[in-house]
Amino acid sequence: MPSKLLKLDQKLDRIRSGSYTPEDFVIADAKDGDMGGGAGATGIDSETGLAKPMSVYRSAMKEMVASDLIDIMLMSLSSAEALAAEIDYRSYDVTPAVRLNEGTDIWGFRGANYRAHAAQAFRTARIDRARALCDLGLYAVTFYNDVERDVATLEAYFRFRDEAGAAGMRHFLEVFNPAFPIDTGDEDVGIYINDAIVRCLAGVARADRPLFLKMQYNGARAMAELAAFDPENLIVGILGGSAGTARDTFELISQAERFGARVALFGRKIYFAEDPVEIVRSMRRVVEGDISPEEAVVAYHDHLEKSGISSIRTLEADRQVTDPILIAEAK
Repeated sequence: MPSKLLKLDQKLDRIRSGSYTPEDFVIADAKDGDMGGGAGATGIDSETGLAKPMSVYRSAMKEMVASDLIDIMLMSLSSAEALAAEIDYRSYDVTPAVRLNEGTDIWGFRGANYRAHAAQAFRTARIDRARALCDLGLYAVTFYNDVERDVATLEAYFRFRDEAGAAGMRHFLEVFNPAFPIDTGDEDVGIYINDAIVRCLAGVARADRPLFLKMQYNGARAMAELAAFDPENLIVGILGGSAGTARDTFELISQAERFGARVALFGRKIYFAEDPVEIVRSMRRVVEGDISPEEAVVAYHDHLEKSGISSIRTLEADRQVTDPILIAEAK
């Protein structure tokens, strides 16, 4: 580790110590979509109907790093390697990170039906190659309340931790909701996932634990329970999911922070926004209490109009909360 801590590590230290303020909220730009979505992750050209070239995706990475608004840039190993000579992350105080596995439940490329099946553990990236570029990686798991699949998942994660530790690679843990309904009896799936996470990590020594979690926001009750459970050892972060409306983006980060999340890792919500840099700037304003989620939508549209950028949706449409999990706590 470098002698001077990057802002990510400074923020995580303050969060663990109980001295968190909203300015310490961690935001990551997740530009690792090619690991699951293939070429389609870069977006589809409206004229040709074909995927945009990877250079467009990587240009967006460079722009976001230079914005001084994010703490982490998450990439595929191939992107991290391609940009290694072009970006001095330390000069921007951004921590580069690489996705180190891609279970089959994120294989969402065009024509695929992998998400209809339970995930099988799979890894493409070699940890030693990734470690030559950065010291932080992402590992993802999914639990199904299926003993054979869940044991296989936990064993694969054990092997990963052993290999990552030997290489000096830190990691954060992504926990997906199953892509289809699973049987959790009378209990909410979010509470089941909370228990699965705690059980997964209870026997893991501090040296091998993830720096933080990346998981789906399963509502206020589940988030508040997990965030308060063991805050010194378990920092909770949320993933962004589908692009949604601007209000969905701001509402998600606002509610998650209010109920205990301290990290947000958004991919499509940033990349497919009309102005990705401005959407992240607005996210920070919302988290820091400068503006409400609905006010942020109005301000964002005002920015688009003044900048001559066409909006995808009307202001009225973009002010709507469309994600059902967010509606109950929307203000």
